[in-house]
Amino acid sequence: MSITRIIAITRKEFIQITRDRRTLIMTLLMPIIQMILLGYAANSDVKNVPLAVLDQSRSSQSRALLDAFRTTGYFVINFEVTSEPDLQRLIDEGQAKTGLIIPPDYGQKVSRGQSVSVAFIIDGTDSSISAGSLAAARLIGQTQSAGMQVQRLSRQASISSSMSSASAIDVRTQVWYNPDMITTFIMIPAMIGLILQMVTSTLSASAIVREYENGTIEQLIVTPVRSWELMVGKLLPYTLIAFADVLEILVLGTLWFGVPIRGSIGLLLGLAALFLVTSLSMGLLISTVARTQREAQTLGMIIQLPSMFLSGFFFPIAAMPQVLQWVSVLVPLKYFMVIIKAIVLKGAGLQLLMPEVVALVIFALVTMVAAALRFRKRLD
Repeated sequence: MSITRIIAITRKEFIQITRDRRTLIMTLLMPIIQMILLGYAANSDVKNVPLAVLDQSRSSQSRALLDAFRTTGYFVINFEVTSEPDLQRLIDEGQAKTGLIIPPDYGQKVSRGQSVSVAFIIDGTDSSISAGSLAAARLIGQTQSAGMQVQRLSRQASISSSMSSASAIDVRTQVWYNPDMITTFIMIPAMIGLILQMVTSTLSASAIVREYENGTIEQLIVTPVRSWELMVGKLLPYTLIAFADVLEILVLGTLWFGVPIRGSIGLLLGLAALFLVTSLSMGLLISTVARTQREAQTLGMIIQLPSMFLSGFFFPIAAMPQVLQWVSVLVPLKYFMVIIKAIVLKGAGLQLLMPEVVALVIFALVTMVAAALRFRKRLD
């Protein structure tokens, strides 16, 4: 009967699946990983945005304004600076995503009931927080103004027309590097990092495993080719493909979408090469662990998903739970995202990017050494 044959084939397939336990375990783990990432990392709320403050007033009124920023939960005052250049440096380096400048006469004007302006600066290279920070800052200013006017009304029988016609606190927002907050300007540079990692790690992981599946790895081993020569020769084509993709995105993004490239293209390509070493080594490391191309692709996907969600590409890292923020430190793509946006949109130089460059160098050395050791051991 056909049902008997179907049952027999089904039983045979289940036996084959259970024999490949590693692939089965990874397949069962994938939904759990996706659920955790989507449940916790997929959070577009504006929370815990790093804020740098230049309080030139140092008055009780300015402290009340800072308390208002703290209590909302939108911002975390991580830095208190003494000059505008220090505030600009923190935003340039990406340590602070927003900045607040309170003028020296803030306390006097507020106590007199006069209108006063404060400057609120936003890093426009991060689309996930720029719009939300803009709205939150304006809301805080309006709330503070309304509260101060209610206090005046409680002290006076009536309010003067001059007081009712103007808001007490005017939060004047400035968006740096991307004043119009055009999402395309942010997404296109970030795509370079995603494409570099996806092309190099995924394809390089399958390249070595394919030799084992086709039975041609033995032919390569008996040749005079050394193990490191074989490794470099297998990965070099994917390096060239990845760089071709980078140039395509830069040319298309500049000519078609009008994305400005304010920094050095040479520096951009050099640091892209550094990130490329990490991705290629990671792919090679996967190939030394996987036994089949399917297993290599599954392992690559397990690495790709956390990288995309925890790199800050889709959602702000500051809004994630603390545990995921700690895990994001181990994601190389996170550092390259900072580098690519800083060079393209901010025109940043190597000096401002040293923390991210050092992190990528460490990742590159660790993955490259681990991949080389595993690769040599597997060939032996």
